[in-house]
Amino acid sequence: MAEETRTSSAGGERSGGDRERSGPRGPRPAGGPGGPREGGRKFFRRKKVCKFCVEKIEAVNYKDVRLLAQFIAESGKITPRRLTGVCTPHQRRLSRAIKQARNIALLPFAGRVQ
Repeated sequence: MAEETRTSSAGGERSGGDRERSGPRGPRPAGGPGGPREGGRKFFRRKKVCKFCVEKIEAVNYKDVRLLAQFIAESGKITPRRLTGVCTPHQRRLSRAIKQARNIALLPFAGRVQ
């Protein structure tokens, strides 16, 4: 019996169940993980545009707390570009301004405690 287990494990083949390893996967189901959508309409996401570029704001001022607070989540974190739509150079200036405002206590480091 010891020889049988040794020969089956030393054979080099792995038993991965009934999966077929060769060939591509089958086609994906329509509609994503939740299944097909009702009504037949696709969700249209509008392209986000940089607020600073649209309003032609050159410098992001660390003293402008109202503007900076729009880009901070309730938890106190800086909101990422993919959510706000701010372009890369303005996101860098924005994060630097937020950090300056935090250091001189114009903005909180953390969100509100509940």
